[in-house]
Amino acid sequence: MATFPSTLASALADRYRIERELGHGGMATVWLAHDIANDREVALKVLNPELSRTVGADRFRREIRVAGSFDHPNILTVFDSGEADEHIWFTMPLVRGETVADLLARREPVPLERALAITRGVGAALAVAHERGVVHRDIKPDNILLEDDRVLVADFGVARAVSEMNDKLTATGMVVGTVTYMSTEQAAGEKEIDGRSDQYSLACVLYEMVSGELPFKGPTPTAAMMRRFAGPPKRLRPFTDIPEVVENAMFRALEREPAARYATVTEFIDALDGKAATPPPAPALPPEPAKPASAKSGCLGVLAGWIVLGTLVRHLA
Repeated sequence: MATFPSTLASALADRYRIERELGHGGMATVWLAHDIANDREVALKVLNPELSRTVGADRFRREIRVAGSFDHPNILTVFDSGEADEHIWFTMPLVRGETVADLLARREPVPLERALAITRGVGAALAVAHERGVVHRDIKPDNILLEDDRVLVADFGVARAVSEMNDKLTATGMVVGTVTYMSTEQAAGEKEIDGRSDQYSLACVLYEMVSGELPFKGPTPTAAMMRRFAGPPKRLRPFTDIPEVVENAMFRALEREPAARYATVTEFIDALDGKAATPPPAPALPPEPAKPASAKSGCLGVLAGWIVLGTLVRHLA
């Protein structure tokens, strides 16, 4: 059980009363707090000190302000944010429900209609963000919250603020994104990431919901990451009872090359619902010319090292 930083508690004493820890991960700890001015309970997230120093409060607050400006039923808004004694924090509504990670922890597939409803909700949130040029960059079961029939996407702005400092973060052993759901271009370290990366991650989550398994598996995180560069995941039909249109749309969104996916997440959702045709699979890429063993080993070593660093951080909170 973590201890709330005493200096931060003193700085926030006239605004928030800290109740207890709700959860923690490699990048942040979440606390239940009472918002004194508004007489309400909130979730208060505190980035770890090393990450706070690397990202910088100004950059973080800028991205959080953008995320906080979203007014959409499927986006978990940000109430407040600030910095005190090198601790960067922000508050969000307290969601009394569970996450998709909680659903998956039961080790059984999510019913198809519920899985599709969750995917539609996340897709609606992403569509609004993408229209405003904001890419989430860390869509995963832990960031999808469920409250009755509501689907809420959390941590908009957080991953973007952190990702702008990827070079420094890699040096400290932190990389934005969760390896299991990370797009191929994000895994390859591409600096230009657009909404098709979120689409890929959402398709990974949907695959896991309907099948009970991750789309790309391996004995180690590095092996699982390399698997996604080798080809598509295992087909689900006829072993899993899902419509062909759903499987085809999902596999289109899981294409290795962004250009082979849907142009927008809205097109992906429409295809899942049978409202848009799924184009035929992209032609296979020609095999790459053979490289000297030393050069090939060096490239794999760099990628493997990057992935190992990235897996040090499984969750934002």
